[in-house]
Amino acid sequence: MKGEDLEQATLIQWCNLQSCKYSELKMIFAIPNGGYRNKAEARKLKATGTKSGVPDLFLAVPRNNKSGLFLEMKVGRNKCTDNQKKWIRALMEQNYEVKICYSCEEAIQIIKKYLNI
Repeated sequence: MKGEDLEQATLIQWCNLQSCKYSELKMIFAIPNGGYRNKAEARKLKATGTKSGVPDLFLAVPRNNKSGLFLEMKVGRNKCTDNQKKWIRALMEQNYEVKICYSCEEAIQIIKKYLNI
């Protein structure tokens, strides 16, 4: 594992470890929309509701008048695709907090601030 996957896995490991202290962290989950798929698997995922551009993680905890927190993980010089930008705008219009994180540490700080911990 490397890059975005490693940063995301490290973040989830941190959430799992901290969830004893902050139970809200049990409510974070991945949205596996990216990655290579063969054609049959891609068709199946699309048919069952997978949507391109949806952020990587969701913390299903309302805070500070927001309905929840979506995180899009990036590394290096990676930028959001046009489709990701559309999803981010649409989610923000629906009262979700959405952040783009370039490291596990940045994501941790965003989560801490969001949860006020």
